[in-house]
Amino acid sequence: MEMTAAPALAHDTAPPPDLPASGPTGAFWTRGLETLCAELKCGSDGLGSAEAVRRLERYGPNSDAGAQGGGALRAVLRRLIEPLALILLAAGLVSVATGDVGGGAIIVAILGLSVGLDTVQEGHATRAAQALRHAVALKAEVRRDNGFVTVPVEQVVPGDILRVRAGDIIPADALVIESAAFTAAEAALTGEPYPVEKRPGLVSSAEPAEAFNALFRGAVARTGEATALVVATGPTTMFGAVASSLAEAQAPSPFQRDLHAFGLVVARLTLGLVVAVLAVRVVLGRPVLDSLLFSVALAVGLTPELLPMVTTVTLSRGALRMAARKVIVKRLAAIHDLGAMTVLCTDKTGTLTSAEIALARSLDPTGRDDARPASLAAVAADLGGDRGSLDAALAHAHPDAGRGWERAGQRAFDYGRRTGSVLARGPEGPLLILKGAPDAVLALCTARRAGGRSEPLGPEGRDEALGQVRILAEEGLRSIAIASRAWTGPLRPLGALDDCDLVFEGFCAFADPPKPTAAAAIARLARAGVRLKILSGDDPVVVRRLAGLVGLRAGTVLSGSEVAGLSDAALAVRVRKVDAFGRLTPDQKARVVRALQSKSAVVGFLGDGINDAPGLAQADIGLSVEGATGVAQAAADMILLASDLEVVADGVDEGRRTFANILKYVRMGASSNFGNMLSMAVASVALPFLPMLPTQILLNNLLYDLSEVGIPFDRVDPTATARPQVWNMAALLRFAGVMGPLSSLFDLLTFGVLLLLCGASAEEFRTAWFLESMATQILVIFVIRTSGRPWQDRPSATLTVSSLAALAAALTLPFSPAGAWFGFQAPSPSALLGIGLITVAYLVAVEMVKPWVMCQQHRSPRPLRA
Repeated sequence: MEMTAAPALAHDTAPPPDLPASGPTGAFWTRGLETLCAELKCGSDGLGSAEAVRRLERYGPNSDAGAQGGGALRAVLRRLIEPLALILLAAGLVSVATGDVGGGAIIVAILGLSVGLDTVQEGHATRAAQALRHAVALKAEVRRDNGFVTVPVEQVVPGDILRVRAGDIIPADALVIESAAFTAAEAALTGEPYPVEKRPGLVSSAEPAEAFNALFRGAVARTGEATALVVATGPTTMFGAVASSLAEAQAPSPFQRDLHAFGLVVARLTLGLVVAVLAVRVVLGRPVLDSLLFSVALAVGLTPELLPMVTTVTLSRGALRMAARKVIVKRLAAIHDLGAMTVLCTDKTGTLTSAEIALARSLDPTGRDDARPASLAAVAADLGGDRGSLDAALAHAHPDAGRGWERAGQRAFDYGRRTGSVLARGPEGPLLILKGAPDAVLALCTARRAGGRSEPLGPEGRDEALGQVRILAEEGLRSIAIASRAWTGPLRPLGALDDCDLVFEGFCAFADPPKPTAAAAIARLARAGVRLKILSGDDPVVVRRLAGLVGLRAGTVLSGSEVAGLSDAALAVRVRKVDAFGRLTPDQKARVVRALQSKSAVVGFLGDGINDAPGLAQADIGLSVEGATGVAQAAADMILLASDLEVVADGVDEGRRTFANILKYVRMGASSNFGNMLSMAVASVALPFLPMLPTQILLNNLLYDLSEVGIPFDRVDPTATARPQVWNMAALLRFAGVMGPLSSLFDLLTFGVLLLLCGASAEEFRTAWFLESMATQILVIFVIRTSGRPWQDRPSATLTVSSLAALAAALTLPFSPAGAWFGFQAPSPSALLGIGLITVAYLVAVEMVKPWVMCQQHRSPRPLRA
């Protein structure tokens, strides 16, 4: 087989005096072989062993630097410095110091479990970079000392002459010197689903997808053989740039940002209330030690000890439910982030499409549908094809085309001629069938098929046929031409002169069709407030056609070159109006994601290729699929076991359901903990005795928290999952600012009844208020867990059981022998009756106020408007 070759250069026998600091950067494929050799200070005959060693020392191994991490200790410390974690840690230590060893141990254990689970999830970027290193070839064939030798891939250096053959994984970025029918699969790098022909020559475009003269690390050689000059290795390759981006520290996710903000709010409220109570009691001359212990108990009471546990259990519950919906969750917090998502960016190949080339149309020379061209092409593919993606599509469309035919001769597809032919004997007699690039086939034809007969084909007919090819290309279809000639004379092997005087039969047009469910899933996501954008490395024409087929705005498609020419500010404006992007490089995909995030969008990214990894890492939620490359799966937060957007839509619903249940706990804490602690603060100043002992406060808090362990299993109102939701700190403060004082108002009413009407002693007062506090805190769960009427939107059985069990324990304890251990004394019947009436009145008041304070409790992220 002939090799297509570039001009040879003289071999440099002497080692170069000085080596450049790095290999050629930028679009090296736009520079000629002589220029690159001059920059690399090498010749085109390869390197000597000594020079290769020198270059290896200079440029380093052909591998990617691992992500720098501080180990498990640093990961734990990073989480412990979060405001909420610090509050919980302090509350636990103070509980132990004040004698509540059990309560303090529980708080610290819960915090440790939460931090431990998060730490286990860390390291995705490091594993992604490792997956990149394992994805490339382990051995490479390079020319050393005037002969080809096999070396470990890590020892390939810039200036080496590389030889790759079908089945090899290309180990470095290189410029093609010679090629023989060589094609490479670059779908994982560029998004192009068809194998790409590689040959020597100059390319003027700076787009990698148009670099027919360049080999890229990580691509797979499909057919033929090529030799190439190694230009870049390791981190300086296009593949290595992806690894570098994954090794960088990632920004906090929306859920992490929300938890941080919530922790700051709780810290400020706790510190303010505790300092104020301690200062006032000291000024009033109350015992300093009692005041200090009471203030500490208030701090513990205000702290949402079970928030980490409720969050973890709720997210874990969501992960199990999502597993049933064919989604593997790698990072638990991503469940919430998926529910908050407002924009979903997706690759084209393998996500919106099946990544399986299909025969879209079979056309006669005039552009009318005709099955004959595809039937003849399928015969040629069956008897003498290269079993590539196009031949596979023909065989799938016409599985029985070769029946009754047998091969008498063949000329394999030649990338120089861009045609291949087969001499077949069958129902039409001996027939030469040729297929290949339309312009190459038409140049060999003297007639065309029309109405079952042949007629002369002149220049006008050829122009008309090529015009049809352009029309098909604008529709995103790739075309090949089919021609035939009745064979006369004896059957024999085919030669170059036999491809002549052919009859043009027509075209076969191929497409990577969208998945049947894509359009419906996109519409479902749109109804849920999630906009979809296509970020592809494929041709913008193909992307435009796909966008139109799945229901997106296809009027404007931004190409990678156009994105490169925009500033960050300009890009942030354009991404609001454009739904489709083509010919994007991996870093440009990440840049588009950043531009969307700059407009407050919560961005998800769905991809399955190496070129998607930076976008997956940059996005708030990275989604990959089961059959994706290892690096894409490693960079993702979730892996879809079914590559279908319907699964993403299901995940969005689950994320919003999970968020709604987490918010219930926060809302309940705002209404109960804050209200009760505010009442205690006022009573501790106004009363001559402590309104509740520190141990009673901690018991109250523990029983209340235990009543809420059923929240992760609770039902969710459909209105809570209708739109993207994130935490609204202003609304939470508004809720606490209304519900807290409302709770305190009824507490003060309780104080008046107990002291003025019932004449309760200090012990009876504390016991009665403990009972009222527990009843109101726990029963109000059933009221504020839903924005609707509690008797219409009923809680789950798990939440009902956990709440009523905790209430029963709280109501029984003061009347049991164990009550004396906590300083309880049974109240009088009149006090119990008053407490019961106050509890009912409180629940009615909450139900009346609830619609006003909950109307803005949920907040949708700012929608991305055009």
